[in-house]
Amino acid sequence: MTAELDELRARVRVLEDREEIRNLLQEYRRTLDVRDMRAFSALFAAEGTWTGKSGTGTGPDGIHDMLVAQLPDNPPAPGATLWHLITDPAITVDGDRARASSLWMHVRRDDGDRPLLPTLGGYDDELIREDGRWRFLRRSVSPLIPAS
Repeated sequence: MTAELDELRARVRVLEDREEIRNLLQEYRRTLDVRDMRAFSALFAAEGTWTGKSGTGTGPDGIHDMLVAQLPDNPPAPGATLWHLITDPAITVDGDRARASSLWMHVRRDDGDRPLLPTLGGYDDELIREDGRWRFLRRSVSPLIPAS
């Protein structure tokens, strides 16, 4: 009975971890879209890295400073507001470490106030539980369409 209970606890823990990681991915999207770069950069571990078209940053402060320098504000409607959509990720948990991969898409408002889907890409993530919370240890952002 004890072994069965331990196995059940372990399985529930993995499910809880996956849900926390899904929430982390959505918080990434939300904070990026509203350009709250301080909250965004806090989603990364102390030694976390972000690599993408805008450059590379390490640690919350380095990521914050790099993205503030590179990303313009997201204009309110009726401007060309941009939102990120993220697919349901594939998540593998191994103790206090995890890996995730997902697709992302930009949705932008065009001049006629219609949705435009200009960009598709992939996220490749290494995650770590740091101070009891899941954080990005490494997030690599790769464009797929357009290819560069």
